[in-house]
Amino acid sequence: MKKLIRDILESVIVVAMVFLLTVTNLFSALDYMLKDAVYQVPRGVSSRIKIIAIDDKTLEELGPINTWSRQYYADLINYLNSNPEAKPSVIAFDVLFSGYFGVNNTISEGDAAFAEAAKESGNVVAVAQFKYNEKAEKNENGLIIYPIDDVYYPFQELKDAVRVGYSNVAQDSDGKVRRITTKQEYDGGEMYMFSKVIYDTYCENNSIAPNDIPTDKYGKTMINYSGKPGDYEHISFVDVINGEIDSRAFTNSIVLVGAYATGMQDNFNVPNGYSKQMYGVEIHANILQSLMDSRFSINARPVMVGLIAGLIVGLIHFLFKRTKLWLATALLILAIGTQIGVGAVLNNNGKAISLVYTIIVLIVSYMYCLGIRYVLERLKRKKVINAFKKYVAPEVVEEISKKGDFNIKLGGEKRDIAVLFVDIRGFTTMSEILDPEQVVAILNNYLNLTTNAIFKNKGTLDKFVGDATMAVFNSPFELDDYTFRAVCAAKDIVDGAKELEEKLMKEFGRSVGFGVGVNCGPAVVGNIGCEFRMDFTAIGDTVNTAARLEANAKRGQVLISEEVYERVKDRIEVEEVGEIPLKGKSKGVFIYSVTEVHREA
Repeated sequence: MKKLIRDILESVIVVAMVFLLTVTNLFSALDYMLKDAVYQVPRGVSSRIKIIAIDDKTLEELGPINTWSRQYYADLINYLNSNPEAKPSVIAFDVLFSGYFGVNNTISEGDAAFAEAAKESGNVVAVAQFKYNEKAEKNENGLIIYPIDDVYYPFQELKDAVRVGYSNVAQDSDGKVRRITTKQEYDGGEMYMFSKVIYDTYCENNSIAPNDIPTDKYGKTMINYSGKPGDYEHISFVDVINGEIDSRAFTNSIVLVGAYATGMQDNFNVPNGYSKQMYGVEIHANILQSLMDSRFSINARPVMVGLIAGLIVGLIHFLFKRTKLWLATALLILAIGTQIGVGAVLNNNGKAISLVYTIIVLIVSYMYCLGIRYVLERLKRKKVINAFKKYVAPEVVEEISKKGDFNIKLGGEKRDIAVLFVDIRGFTTMSEILDPEQVVAILNNYLNLTTNAIFKNKGTLDKFVGDATMAVFNSPFELDDYTFRAVCAAKDIVDGAKELEEKLMKEFGRSVGFGVGVNCGPAVVGNIGCEFRMDFTAIGDTVNTAARLEANAKRGQVLISEEVYERVKDRIEVEEVGEIPLKGKSKGVFIYSVTEVHREA
């Protein structure tokens, strides 16, 4: 129940995280990046839109644009309309003609010729440009705006001859052009954006009903770019007016004339430009195609998006906590893929939603659940290992756990080891006299002493057999100086028995004494038993001899074999016991009783 409540509370926190991040748009830069990758996928440009580019080639041949006679523009219009059966549908100039080109700001022949050609063509659109105040203010609806101070119109004769739209485009906080305002109120009237005026003219000339444009509360709509920088067909301005391009190539097209040279400073960062900028005339071409294809979108209400996305992610978090790892991983991938797919579908149907916050919280939730799962598994594993150590030698458990899979198999190896046996002298008689509780208490004190002595000297506690203890040295790990360590452990046991005897005498009126036997030599060590029950132990004559030595040891005596003595004789003091017969062996064994151990040596 506690786990269920905890998981529900965590899911509620996840819902709140998604909601708050979506509403506040805290990581707007990341959100822009992901939305650009999903929403601004190139869709292919329209062949009906053609750009006549005022490019570097044109500027090299005709000179800087501010020195041109406007006769060039008149010549362009006349050439494009030279074949009455192959006229463009619209000719639009993304060039600001805000003043006369004549002496003392009087109309020149070129100005007049341009205005006359545009009037006769009847399908020309020119640009105006707003000058915005740098200080923001709130309008009557409480929205922050930058008021318009002035408008730069084309010179009067041209303005009277053509349709006019403003060319200003806004940049988002990261400096990229994504959204536009297609209509602005100014001086008691309305003015439409350049691309919108071109589109309306195109629809009128082709008897097409114009598509509606969705806008948000700020009057903005998001451009869904169709092409990247350079994708639209563009022809050099000078090649057209020189007659090098057949005018029939522009039949019924929308012709945009504009800057296509970096030096003209009409280039912008766009969401699908990557490292390249896009010229203003290309941006208008993309806006125009979005108008023609009715492919704009506006931001969906963040409160609604945040609430729905939060509830879904909260549910997924709850499932993360209660499913297997592979299923949680599959669910994460599916959820992220679904989020991106739903976002793309909604965008294509006019609604843009934030994508990054759902994905961020999903990944954080998954990593959190993965971390919790790892910590719990580690704690559980540690708990099992610690419990296992109470029954099996800790070294054996550690060796098994290092393999990771606890895949224990039957089998063994032959290696040289030292073996120690110890048991209580007179334990059987004592257990008949004392209460069971007293017997167990004495036995536990004894086993605690022997175990600590064995572990202190890096030995492996093999098993308890009644009142006897068996330990091996140099198994399962390689252990330096293992024979001497076994002798030291035996001496620690008999030395510790003196203090234990006093303690037991006070508590129970009984004392105990230990006999210890130590032998060394080759033995078979490994997992012995059957598949469902096995022991990691040592078997062989070396083990049997150690057990026989312990059986012959008197109270407080450590008996060692001649082989042990030969290996450590420089660091111990002994008393010769002599050769004694041992059960199961045809020949006697020469043994020694250890009296002193020189550890510092």
